[in-house]
Amino acid sequence: MSTEMFERGKRIRGEVVGRDVVGKSLEAADDFTRPIQELVTEYCWGALWGRTELDRRSRSILNIGMLAVLNKPDELAGHIRGAIANGLTKVEIRECLLQVAVYAGMPAGLSATRIAQKVLAEFDD
Repeated sequence: MSTEMFERGKRIRGEVVGRDVVGKSLEAADDFTRPIQELVTEYCWGALWGRTELDRRSRSILNIGMLAVLNKPDELAGHIRGAIANGLTKVEIRECLLQVAVYAGMPAGLSATRIAQKVLAEFDD
């Protein structure tokens, strides 16, 4: 697939989550997984993240909250890494998760905080 929207999505996705991560995901795609990789790249990253009405920091904040509430640890970890790439600080990430805990429940907030702590430790090393 090589549409303008896909290429935009590939670029944005690489800038947020890392070009190596995106490259590995796309290269590892087979006949079964290629369509989902193309869909996420074109629509999530190209069509949505490519919009200018919200900046990347705001989109990262939204994704942290939603993924924490939905209990999606792998995606949450990736988007915490992306949030750092988008300029969020550890304190801002912590504040997002405190808000999750109050509005969505302590179990979601605690679980997400543990995930964030592991991811943020990667950046301390």
